[in-house]
Amino acid sequence: MPDLNVSLALNPGPLTRPLLDGEITAEGVNWAATALHPSEMFWRQLHFGDFDVSEMSLSSLIQSVAKGDRTWLGLPVFTTRHVCHTDIIVRADAGITSPADLAGRRVGVPEYQQTSAVWSRGVLADEYGVRPQDVDWLMERGGATSHASGTGFRPPQGVRVTPIPPSESIGSLLAGGELDASLLYLSDANLIDRSPGRDTLGGRIRRLFDPRAEAERYLRATGFRHATHCVVVRSELADAHPWLVLNLYAAFERAKQLVTDRARAALAPWTAVLPGAAETAGALAGTDPWPSGVAGQQHMLGTLCRYAHEQGLTQRPVAPAELFADRTHDL
Repeated sequence: MPDLNVSLALNPGPLTRPLLDGEITAEGVNWAATALHPSEMFWRQLHFGDFDVSEMSLSSLIQSVAKGDRTWLGLPVFTTRHVCHTDIIVRADAGITSPADLAGRRVGVPEYQQTSAVWSRGVLADEYGVRPQDVDWLMERGGATSHASGTGFRPPQGVRVTPIPPSESIGSLLAGGELDASLLYLSDANLIDRSPGRDTLGGRIRRLFDPRAEAERYLRATGFRHATHCVVVRSELADAHPWLVLNLYAAFERAKQLVTDRARAALAPWTAVLPGAAETAGALAGTDPWPSGVAGQQHMLGTLCRYAHEQGLTQRPVAPAELFADRTHDL
């Protein structure tokens, strides 16, 4: 039987590069791979369904599942892991010295519904008492180029979200003193985002958190780093070829093993002479940089689903297992 021809889109990164380059493939699959920035990839998938397999915003998948939209079937492969609220930036002269100071401020966000924003707002509410209703939000993406226009999301009652005019951006408003902060800052070239490079902001912004210290604190407190992307496959394709789901999952697991093995091998000659190399090598040997599966990620996924519901992205609570193919639930 000939291989199944599949279109694939991934954000180029350590885990995904072996699949984009063709070093790792899924058994029985021949794919045409495209490397894309996530902002553009998710927009194309949510609006046009350009690719059979791709990364997908977890928050967008949660919203789709909550509405009964079965276009995409999730695989519990989480290609990004980060503590998202460490990306919050503030204007240096805004007088913001703690997360609680964000209440009553004008805060930018590329996309209100994007997963990193959901995580950051959830942490601000849970740990610092700053609710979404306490902030004036300004959103950079608008109209047909937003992910919200693909999922049908509308801000819940009591939450103020103002579109940033096309002639402006998060960067220009921060530079001009019209924004106090932003949950994150996206300036990579793609068809969706328009903020200029950070170098144009000079010394006008700073991080709200010490990224390393806060990431370590949060990991100790929760036991997880935030996942923002998973992998999805077109449901009609998975229905027609039931073997495809686990073959795809296995390919990502092989890619993960390949890149971690290479990292250990690259560090090995330096462990005796380079400060920190031995510690990093030890950490690689004892941890999984991209934990996958449903069973072991219930706490993390359940927290994100709760945040999505609390923030009005879903009209009903979504259980983590609903997001992913039945065949993956025991992994």
